[in-house]
Amino acid sequence: MASTEFDANRARALGQELVAIHDWLRTELSRIRADVTAYATGSELRPMRLRAHCTAFCTALTRHHTGEDTVGFPALADQFPELAPVLAELRTDHQLVADILRRLTELLDSIRPDNADTVRRELDGLAAVLESHFRWEERRLVQAFDGLEMGTRTGEELLGVTFAVDHMRSARD
Repeated sequence: MASTEFDANRARALGQELVAIHDWLRTELSRIRADVTAYATGSELRPMRLRAHCTAFCTALTRHHTGEDTVGFPALADQFPELAPVLAELRTDHQLVADILRRLTELLDSIRPDNADTVRRELDGLAAVLESHFRWEERRLVQAFDGLEMGTRTGEELLGVTFAVDHMRSARD
């Protein structure tokens, strides 16, 4: 297989990798929300484990958004200048998400059954923002990522993480 054909196949898979990363993040956030609900209703789940799971999720989400902001979006803007307004909106969303993650981290530092509802509301807000963000990004960028000339950049550089997020899953378990 010629090198350019290999690069084109890698790029075509990049859009699907973006969707897979988003799906994994959705699943993990759903699990954290369920954990907080269980904790609030008296489950044996320990706050330290809940914080560790949330920290792993927050780290993965931050890495994903940082990779997009610093490598993926600039690469798309270079090749598809018409996407500049969309990319600017997505960067604004990333800042909003970062602010929510900071508040969430602070709340989790002192989570107790009697304040778990506050944590759950923050997670609900995060879930709503992320779902809207992910859907918008997928509608507008999957095709562009699939057509992106990657050069020597990797999926991990462009997206911040790869869907080899299995190591993150095992860190949670």
